[in-house]
Amino acid sequence: MRWTDTYEIVEALQEAHPDVDPAQLRFTDLIEWVMALPGFDDSRDRCGERILEAIQMTWIDEQ
Repeated sequence: MRWTDTYEIVEALQEAHPDVDPAQLRFTDLIEWVMALPGFDDSRDRCGERILEAIQMTWIDEQ
C-alpha cells in the first residue's frame, strides 16, 4: 500500500480505529497511523498535506 492508495488506506484505518471521528484527527496522528498499517510500504517523505487531506476527507465520506 502506498500514499496514493486512498481507499485502501481508509478501509484499513476504519478497521484499526473504528471509534475515531476522522474530522477531529490531527494530521500528525494520521500520518503515524497510516505508516503503522500492515502492508503499508511508502516513504514518509512522499506524503504531504494534500494527501493527508484526501485520506481524511475520504474517511469522513465513508462513515
